[in-house]
Amino acid sequence: MPQTGVVTRALVLGGGGVAGVAWETGLLLGLAEAGGELAADVVVGTSAGATTAAQLTSGVGLPELHRRQSDPAAQVAELVPTVSLMALLDEITARTDGLVDPADRRRAIGALALAADTPSPAARRAVIAARLAGAGWPADDLRITAVDAVSGDVRVFTAADGVDLVDAVAASCAVPGIWSPVEIEGRRYVDGGAASTNHADLAAGATAVLVLSPMQPDRAPELADEVARLRDTGADVEVVHPDEASVVAIGPDPLDPAVRTASAQAGRRQAAGLSLRWTRPGR
Repeated sequence: MPQTGVVTRALVLGGGGVAGVAWETGLLLGLAEAGGELAADVVVGTSAGATTAAQLTSGVGLPELHRRQSDPAAQVAELVPTVSLMALLDEITARTDGLVDPADRRRAIGALALAADTPSPAARRAVIAARLAGAGWPADDLRITAVDAVSGDVRVFTAADGVDLVDAVAASCAVPGIWSPVEIEGRRYVDGGAASTNHADLAAGATAVLVLSPMQPDRAPELADEVARLRDTGADVEVVHPDEASVVAIGPDPLDPAVRTASAQAGRRQAAGLSLRWTRPGR
């Protein structure tokens, strides 16, 4: 159980494509503009959330981070997927149907990723490096998730590992079947979302947890159980998904770079209607 009277705050940033990065950034800026306290003791990032988390802890202010998402002139040039997201999800479902063991499911997804014809790892890494604009591991407790494509094991990268932050984020963002697995220390890793869209469990031990999940509950079915387990420890957990306007802005394909401006603006507007315990100053 968390220590009585001591508030430790965790921010969990989930996956959801380039649209998810934009929406999370807009939401965070909107919360800050409303006077919210955003300092966290732990920041957990998965897939898109790994990008947002690395940017948020880089020391660059939220107004500038939001400009990089909302202003087309400031946006990083992204690779455009040649595979339909819906087609990919259908293939993943077909490959994992009937697999009960989560590790077996992750290995099946990893096998798909290893066999796929994808853009060069160097080209993809360059995109991630441009997103982070030279940022390194922060002093903050930043946790980045990925999945070993062969073993199916979940790996949580931190500053203590000595792994380049660009590589850790690239691994977490390596959508199976769309982007190439990322090699780190002789192992190949894919998107942390292959195990969990949010990995809220990594906030265990915090007394106050805010989860920003760009994916709706039906696309992140494991989140309900993760939140329940956190609450069983006494944690105060709040979850924010895109509202109706944000869902429209994000559209059917969150991997489409063209929706970044609308998604960032929608997230910022959505924040104006939120009242979160997690962001209360002096909590």
